[in-house]
Amino acid sequence: MDPQHLRRLLEDVAAGSKPVQGALDELKSLPFADHAEVKIDHHRALRCGFAEVVLCEGKSAGQVRTAARELLEHGDVLLGTRATPSHYQAVAQVASDARFFEQARLIVVDRRPERPQLGHIVVVTGGTADMPVAEEAAISAEVMGNRVTRVYDVGVAGVHRLLAHQEALRDARTIIAVAGMEGALPSLVTGLVSVPVIAVPTSVGYGVSLSGIAALLAMLNSCASGMAVVNIDNGFGAAAMASRINLGMESDTE
Repeated sequence: MDPQHLRRLLEDVAAGSKPVQGALDELKSLPFADHAEVKIDHHRALRCGFAEVVLCEGKSAGQVRTAARELLEHGDVLLGTRATPSHYQAVAQVASDARFFEQARLIVVDRRPERPQLGHIVVVTGGTADMPVAEEAAISAEVMGNRVTRVYDVGVAGVHRLLAHQEALRDARTIIAVAGMEGALPSLVTGLVSVPVIAVPTSVGYGVSLSGIAALLAMLNSCASGMAVVNIDNGFGAAAMASRINLGMESDTE
């Protein structure tokens, strides 16, 4: 249940167009619905600004389908991360309008008449190989209500490629910088802008990159101030953090 829906429900009760019992029936699912193996937190949007997101990895297709059905019966948006085609096929059984983004491994159902407008996020990658993680971040951020600009394959091996996009970087409210190998890109980006930068190390790289650990350590040891770091390959986590930053900025302007 999102804040806008709850507001409309209370306004309808106050106006007399919605009976109290009808409102109580709608509120019964708060704070969560218990389906034995799957428990859906319907209170999440009120607390955190966005509905519960389903991590599909490690769940059976049936469990993901149960979660999707419950979320869509009481809301109008579904975001599933780390999804497989079998997860998507299960969700499509209860939501024919579901979309599957294979590269990003995301399932999206969005039935909102209009999305909230939180702010502008620029997603930057060091290389093309970082795009799956970057797309997880970009699409998640869009579903959360942000305008997203993609600037891909602009790593430090050819720094002029990044410098060609300085106008877009400076227009952003928040930047997500995604890089593997030695993980230098986020430090460079942070030194060019005055807005928060969220660094995402990826598992792209050879040998001693250690599946992203080298990039993670480089980002954690950055001398550039104003940069935060999420876990390896965690594009969704970066999107959630950037979206919360933008949501907080929107609240400050109200």
